[in-house]
Amino acid sequence: MPSASTGAPVTTGAAASAPAAVSLPAPADSRMAPGGPGYRRMSFALFLAGVATFALLYSTQALLPLVSSDFGVSASEASWTVSAATGGLALFVLPMSALSERFGRRTLMTASLAVAVAVGLLVPFAPSIGALVVLRAVQGAALAGLPASATAYLAEEVRPKALITAIGLFVAGNSVGGMSGRVITGWVAQEWGWRVAVGTIGLIAVVCAVAFRLLLPAPRHFTRGSLRPRVLARTVRDHLANPLLCRLYAIGALFMMVFGGVYTVIGYRLGEAPFSLPQGIVGSVFLVYLVGTVSASTAGRLAGRLGRRGSLYVAGATTTAGLLLSLAGSLAMVLLGLVLITAGFFAGHAVASSSVSHTAKTGRAQASALYQSAYYIGSSAGSTLGAVAFHAGGWAGTVAMGLFAVLGVVTITLFGSRAARTAARGAPVPAPAH
Repeated sequence: MPSASTGAPVTTGAAASAPAAVSLPAPADSRMAPGGPGYRRMSFALFLAGVATFALLYSTQALLPLVSSDFGVSASEASWTVSAATGGLALFVLPMSALSERFGRRTLMTASLAVAVAVGLLVPFAPSIGALVVLRAVQGAALAGLPASATAYLAEEVRPKALITAIGLFVAGNSVGGMSGRVITGWVAQEWGWRVAVGTIGLIAVVCAVAFRLLLPAPRHFTRGSLRPRVLARTVRDHLANPLLCRLYAIGALFMMVFGGVYTVIGYRLGEAPFSLPQGIVGSVFLVYLVGTVSASTAGRLAGRLGRRGSLYVAGATTTAGLLLSLAGSLAMVLLGLVLITAGFFAGHAVASSSVSHTAKTGRAQASALYQSAYYIGSSAGSTLGAVAFHAGGWAGTVAMGLFAVLGVVTITLFGSRAARTAARGAPVPAPAH
């Protein structure tokens, strides 16, 4: 593997013996940076793409009780409108990452948003629960082009020192979209029904998609690649053969199972006795997502103090405490439980996802795509299993499912700690320096 350039001039042969070699200035970095041309437009464009993606992806989650009532189906059947979307994204995120190498990041993101928005405008007219689930699956598959391409676009077009900030803005758009989509649908549905609510999200996504395409600067540093299935398959196989990466994928999926399950059925819990909250108030509960933004941003400092595994233990303990508190009959205790569940989830997700990029030495895009795939498979499974558990045993059933998933996180982390200690004991002792 070629060594990384340090930026220092290299001289060999005759050039090295020249008495007065002329030092040419290093070419200026033409990538975007804060304050530079195009950076603000790019940041706002990807923020809007993040808003549209998550508002569409979870547009039915806060409306499941109304969907159940309209179609006369159970909570577990209605939950498929969420599971189908996240499952479609999970299945297609890796193929979309390969397509972006061939057709370009901006092109794929534009096409993905266009298809997802078009489907979003059809969702309000779904004649049956089956048709609604199919439309949502197609929508999720289309949205897979956004996470597959956005980070790659930023890595190519933004200077390294500004990359974390730029990615942070895209993630912030995801958070805002996920939160605002649920809050808006809750209040709109209270007055005009769930169909008008998801239609409203579709129209908001149209505005975001058009603005995204107009604002996003054309790529200047993209190098077109070829679609080589064998190379992609070999990279994926190598990542899946890495025990640490597999543990991180499983941890991300299990944390998301808890989160997806809890937020899929919380509307049913709060809409029933003893709370009996109106739909608008139930939708506003998703403002708790703001806690996740804070916990995710502090996860780095937590990992610096406790290490990756220590941080995962803290995230698991916080999530467990939240699940147990949510069993209380007091609305204040339930909301505090949601705060802790959200904080624990986002902290665990931040630690696991960042560890993937740190662990993968090659094929980082595919390693991240595999994590996203596992993450959304966990969301899909959690939405379905959480609803099934709620149907079978009420909120206690959903909490039991969540506790089982957290137990899986702790078990995997303990196994990783043991594997690390074993590897350290077996490591060769370095020879003493002379």
